[in-house]
Amino acid sequence: MTYWNTNRQAFLDDLAQRIKPKRYQHVLRVEQTAIELAERYGADVEAVSIAALAHDYAKDLDVEQARVLAQTFWPQVDLSQEGSNILHGPAAAQILMDCYGVTDRRILEAVAGHTVGWYQFDLIGKILYLADYMEPGRDFPGVEVARELAATDLNVACWYKMKRTLTYLIEKEKTLFDGAVEIYNRWCQERI
Repeated sequence: MTYWNTNRQAFLDDLAQRIKPKRYQHVLRVEQTAIELAERYGADVEAVSIAALAHDYAKDLDVEQARVLAQTFWPQVDLSQEGSNILHGPAAAQILMDCYGVTDRRILEAVAGHTVGWYQFDLIGKILYLADYMEPGRDFPGVEVARELAATDLNVACWYKMKRTLTYLIEKEKTLFDGAVEIYNRWCQERI
């Protein structure tokens, strides 16, 4: 199946012009990690690769440009107070639709929600959510636990990542994206 109107190398050439070199290397590591998880769990490798390559496409955009794109993708969510850390996911998803013809909701929702999670992530979403968190360039307390969990149970690993991320933000007295709280609450309810 063809998911987009380009190919990997053409996309990489474009991506290299849009993001910083260090971030570009991160994207390549995320893709490799995501492909490894896709092969382990039987996910569509091509769809996972596209999502991984595109996840930070909008990370270096001007915040107002990212806000317009993100709000177009998530019109039902108030993004007026959010910064690049939240906006770049849905902005990248909108760019995938507008510029690359991607219509597969699994890919788009994985990219849009890769930082905050999603209400009901499918396999592609879970893989990207974790690959971005635990790619080999990441080195912080708890990342090895995430890697171990991801090797045996994606759901447990996603839950671990979500709790760790929210705890970190609270400890650093950072504001929480309202959607992240709603997503956390939904995941709690589903685990009961």
